[in-house]
This record gives sequence, C-alpha cells and structure tokens, in this order.
Amino acid sequence: MAITAAHVARAPRIRLGMVGGGRGAFIGAVHRIASRIDDQYELVAGAFSSDPDRSAASAADLGVARSYGSFAEMAQKEARRKDGIEAVAIVTPNHMHAPVAVEFLKRGIHVICDKPLTATLPEAKKLAKAAEASGVIFALTHNYTGYPMIRQARELIASGALGDIRLVNVEYIQDWLAEPLEASGQKQADWRTDPARSGAGGSTGDIGTHAFNLANFVTGLTLQELSADLQSFVPGRRVDDNGHVMLRYTSGARGMLWCSQVASGQENGLRLRIFGTKAGIEWEQENPNYLWVAPLGQPKYRLTRGGPGTGEAAARVTRIPSGHPEGYLEGFANIYAEAARAIIARRDGAARDPAVTFPGLKEGLEGVAFVDACVRSSKRNGAWVGLAL
Repeated sequence: MAITAAHVARAPRIRLGMVGGGRGAFIGAVHRIASRIDDQYELVAGAFSSDPDRSAASAADLGVARSYGSFAEMAQKEARRKDGIEAVAIVTPNHMHAPVAVEFLKRGIHVICDKPLTATLPEAKKLAKAAEASGVIFALTHNYTGYPMIRQARELIASGALGDIRLVNVEYIQDWLAEPLEASGQKQADWRTDPARSGAGGSTGDIGTHAFNLANFVTGLTLQELSADLQSFVPGRRVDDNGHVMLRYTSGARGMLWCSQVASGQENGLRLRIFGTKAGIEWEQENPNYLWVAPLGQPKYRLTRGGPGTGEAAARVTRIPSGHPEGYLEGFANIYAEAARAIIARRDGAARDPAVTFPGLKEGLEGVAFVDACVRSSKRNGAWVGLAL
C-alpha cells in the first residue's frame, strides 16, 4: 500500500512539540520536514533552546506560536491545555534525551526521539522502564529502516529467499571529522566529540548505532557477542572516531561492522551486504532506490523501488512511481508516518495495524548496549563481550 494523499487526510493532524532543534541545528530541521511530508503533524509548540531568547527567536523563525524557555515548563503547561501537544520530538544532544523524555512520558505525551536512546546504558534502562509504565507510543528515529528497499530486503530474508543467513557486513563511513573540527567551535562537532554530551561512544554512538540497528532490522538476527577495536585518530579527541567490530550471532552467523568519521573522501557511506545459503543482497544509502540480489549460481539482478518484483513491505512506504528518486528525507518521514498511524490508532481507541513498523524502546536499548559493549571490549584489547541488557 503506497502512501497517498487519501491515506493522510483521514484524521486531524497530530499536535506536535519539539525540544531542541533551534537555530543552527541540523537534525531539528530534518525532523520538521519529515513530520510534514505526509501532512500528519502540526508543529504548535517548542522549547527550541535552553536559552529562552534563542528559543523564542527560533519559534518566530518557524511561525510557532507557543515558545518555552525550558522543556520542563513546556511539558507542564502543554499537558494542562485542551489543545496541548499530543507528541513531542526530542532533537537535543544525546545526554538530554532521557531527562526530556521523562518529563513528557509522565504526562502521557507520545515521544519521537532522535537516536541513540540515551547517552549511557543505565539511563537507557531507566528510560525504557518509564516509557513502558507510561503506556505511550515511543518511536526512535533510526531513519534508515524507513527506506522502501530496506523493507524489501527484510521481507526477502523473512521469506527465506536468502536461505540461512551466514554473513553480515555493514559499514557506515564519513570523513567530516577527519580533522579537529570541534576545535573550531562548530556546533555539531563540538557536542558529538564531548563524552559528557555524546556518551562514551563517538563514531560508534553517532553512526555505528545506525549500522548495528540496520543489520538487526533487516536480518532479524540476535547478537550473542562482539569484539571491538576503537580508535581516536585525531590527536586530543576524547571519543572514538573509527571502529572495527566483529559480530557473533546466536544463530551461528558472523558479521563485521565498520564505522568511521575519518575515512577521507567518504560523505555518507552506509552500506549493507548480507549473504545466506541461497543468495546474497546488497544495498547502499547513497543509491537507496536499488537493491541488488545475487542468487547462488545465477546472474545478479537489481530490484528498484516501486518496480517489478518488490513486495508489500516496500510498497506501503513508497510514495511516488518507480524512477522518481526517494531518499533521506522520505525515509525519515516514513518513521514519522508509521508513528502517526500508531498515535492515531491510540487516539481513536483502535487496534494498531500489525504492519505498522518503526524502531522503539527495544531497538533503543540494543543501540546503547552496543556502544557500551564496544567500549568495554576495546578497553580489554578486543575481548569478546555480550550486550549488558
């Protein structure tokens, strides 16, 4: 079922608030665009900065009527309003995810949180308990799971088309931190290389979690243990900027994960390859509308988004005909659209469609536990360790 105007006009827009994402913030703008692509949300309130004046200025830029000087004030006042927000998007640095989320969870407000779930594993476990107790919808924007051809890859594996999975290879490599950009005061580099705000993982927390989540989402495999070798190549950097991780799955499959933010010449090189007893598949984020399938002993072929041979899982998150490229913003929007379906069902007292799929608390906990395990393993010279869930 492709996403069309008919599917998004059936219910009043979800009243959305945002914490973080003010002037100069990259990911806040991405969330706002993603939330509006299918016209299911309306941004009505925000605490866009911890500085009340900057928050008000950002609200004025965005045409948002209700601006708050703190997330606590926003949660309290919005919960009292009849027209208060139904959901909040959290787009702050990692260390603020937990305290912000808790303020809204305890007031029954749905949460859409940027990844990773939290900066530390103890925080993640506490937040997961609070979210489960609240009973609200909690979505985590591992946006790459929203790409139609990733849904197609998942469907192929679930159908048995690849046979038993033997090998998983995933890499996410960039070069934007190949030099000490944080020393220049660049906002995004500054907090992402500060362990007090990013957490103990640098590249592992920022993009390694995406790679780990993507492999889990597509294969359905469960990690047994990992061995990590993390580096900080840029002198003086306090978090890793490169990581090589070997993976052992409970099924007996083996994997390799490479994440790097110092790979010169690479822009946003997210690539996934999976090999089973019957076939292999390959997908890369910079050409997201293609999925390559290589059956054992047969010619390799390409599936295209919206084209012949794709199934229902890809079709339900496809908006436009094949040959018209969809990309990063649309994939991100699919997470918002799926969360909207869950929120609207809850609003209407209806059962949630079992086909609705988006990352949540389980994936969030696994992601933070992955970073924690990588750091522990690397400190022990690559010792094999499990996730401390």
